[in-house]
Amino acid sequence: MILSGKEIKARLGKDIIIDPFQEKYLNPNSVNLTLHNELLIYQNTELDMKVPNPTESIMIPEEGLLLEPNRLYLGRTVEYTETHNLVPMLEGRSSIGRLGLFVHVTAGFGDVGFKGYWTLEIFAIQPIRVYAGVPICQIFYHTIEGDFEEYKSGKYQNNRGIQASMLYKDFEK
Repeated sequence: MILSGKEIKARLGKDIIIDPFQEKYLNPNSVNLTLHNELLIYQNTELDMKVPNPTESIMIPEEGLLLEPNRLYLGRTVEYTETHNLVPMLEGRSSIGRLGLFVHVTAGFGDVGFKGYWTLEIFAIQPIRVYAGVPICQIFYHTIEGDFEEYKSGKYQNNRGIQASMLYKDFEK
């Protein structure tokens, strides 16, 4: 089942942490999360799954940043989240999608026990100006059935910023 907005609010500070939490972003069954002012772009046009790919940081100025089509931008939420006993999910907002902006290309599914900022895989269909602080996505929560272990992987857990792909670590095993 998906938690209602009222249930999300009731669980804040218990098995759901959203910091900062803004009441105005509480929806009937989700909470809007906002875009941080930093983005990462990969420096190389050809990426390799087996190695760390170099990135470059760009800042979103007050007047916004025009995103280029067919380029991947990595962003993050302003909000830090922790989720226990629930499965967090991230979706783009329909108002954002209707402008041709994809907020997560594939990674909208979180693990029970995730702690950190959400890295956003941002892709624009056409040129679009984005602004820091805009409510760009929404988090919602599923209950989980059966025994489980919380996510503890060192790959993305407890992150403090935007996380480029660490798939290369899977090849080290």
